[in-house]
Amino acid sequence: MKIKETPGRIVFRVINTVLLAILAVICVIPLWHVFMSSISDPTDITRHSGLVLWPLSESGPVTLRGYTVVLKNNSIVRGYANTIFYVGTGCVLCIIFSSMAAYCISRRRTMWMKYLTITLTLTMFFNGGLIPTYLVNRALHIVNTRWVVIVMGLISIFYIIIIKTAFHSLPSSLEESAQLDGAGHLTILFKIVLPLTKATIAVIALFYAVAKWNEYLTAAIYLTNRRLYPLQIILREILIESSGVSGVDLSTLGSFDNYKKLIQYSTIIFATLPILCIYPFVQKYFVKGVMIGSIKG
Repeated sequence: MKIKETPGRIVFRVINTVLLAILAVICVIPLWHVFMSSISDPTDITRHSGLVLWPLSESGPVTLRGYTVVLKNNSIVRGYANTIFYVGTGCVLCIIFSSMAAYCISRRRTMWMKYLTITLTLTMFFNGGLIPTYLVNRALHIVNTRWVVIVMGLISIFYIIIIKTAFHSLPSSLEESAQLDGAGHLTILFKIVLPLTKATIAVIALFYAVAKWNEYLTAAIYLTNRRLYPLQIILREILIESSGVSGVDLSTLGSFDNYKKLIQYSTIIFATLPILCIYPFVQKYFVKGVMIGSIKG
């Protein structure tokens, strides 16, 4: 049905478009400033004050010396690889375990389903705290290992509730038909339920990936081996402590202050690039995946 375009509706659309455009520009400008600074001459960056809207370079249009130094830094490259491993492994495990938990409490004939859901929800508001958690991880002998970064935050009750709501939206006749054909619960979950709720699963995967990619506190508390550091720890050393860049030749960049500023900009772009590349492919699932969890009860 075509909606009649009244004057009030036209004014609303114009104002809404203008406000959203302004908001988009406000969000994009900081990232654009960092990107333009990362491909500018380090000396010109130090001299320039204010926003950088185009590359600043006297010798040419752009320079990639900052990214060259970043790629030569073993700590940054190793941190990048560690973060990709933590995010990839954790994302797969998070989807598997969260889906299995959500499937169990979403079955209409599950014993004490209501009380089990309430018990799980309570853990969103109450937990043991940092020190008991550290003692448990130490007793499990996973402190200062890769597993502690993967295990911490692997299961989120918030994710389980969203997936459970999506599972509830599926007709029960699908499960009954599959059971009549001899399918077990794992077959129903992985071959029927998950493919039909892939929009919600994609949203949960992106939520987890972004959170794990930006996670800093877990590694700062539990890791002391620099070879296990994720990218965010290295990024903190560069941005805040002005360290973590040893073993790099500074002769091509001039003074240390110029070098430090260029590396800061280049590292930020280097660390943000994967999320920026993945997001457009998952964005189409956002509306459908989130609305499933908000409308169905």
